[in-house]
Amino acid sequence: MPIKPKVGFYNLSGCSGCLLTIINCEDAILDIFNGGEVVSFLMAQSGNIEKDLDIAFLDGSVTTDEQEEFLKELRQRTKKVVCLGICSSYGGVQAMENEKGTWPKRFKKVYGAKPFVVVKPFESRPVDAFIPVDYYLPGCPIDADQFLYNYSRLLRGLPVDAPKTPVCLECKWHEHECLLLKNIMCLGSVTAAGCKARCPSVKMPCVGCFGPADEGNLTSEFNLLKEKKYTFAEIERKLRLFGGIKFIKNFKAVWKKVTK
Repeated sequence: MPIKPKVGFYNLSGCSGCLLTIINCEDAILDIFNGGEVVSFLMAQSGNIEKDLDIAFLDGSVTTDEQEEFLKELRQRTKKVVCLGICSSYGGVQAMENEKGTWPKRFKKVYGAKPFVVVKPFESRPVDAFIPVDYYLPGCPIDADQFLYNYSRLLRGLPVDAPKTPVCLECKWHEHECLLLKNIMCLGSVTAAGCKARCPSVKMPCVGCFGPADEGNLTSEFNLLKEKKYTFAEIERKLRLFGGIKFIKNFKAVWKKVTK
């Protein structure tokens, strides 16, 4: 019999919605566990064993020194690391205020000034700020169909095949009316597809929860938003919600170009 790839699923800091999405794949859950040798999945099984892995799936952002140490140790014994969801890929909602210098103040407002004894917390950051990442499956949470498709590919030694096109393409497939034409700030043209355009399907604007699209036209988006009188601060706030600092760095470069 062929040897099954050894697989581990891990949650860091976040709501664990991406791992719950996997657990909620009731019709496919046995195939998930039978397709690979799942040696660690704390939310789904007991008797977890930490050993060398072929594939490690990570959900959540990194917020403590303990998590950082775990990631570095995991990377050394894992062939492929896959980020699940927007938190591990880009930092998530908890990283929307990153690099503003306000983290200490915000942290004390929530937890007080008493020092942490067990772990040392810091500003939330994506996984690739600490270790190399092989593949990303973003979303808030991930799309179940996209995960199952790519899980089967990874088990067969194939690379992740995630959409590079923006949500706008999915909108057109569904023949939805463009919300930008109604002067509603929608990030569909710069956000990665994969969500099946769920928000625009109910006439709600895309908020970027699948992160930046590889083929998104940032220049066109920002020229359009400028024409509609949106300010730098308004656009930045919307992009930061899920895309974190990565989205903003791309945004600032384009903003300088289109405001010359």
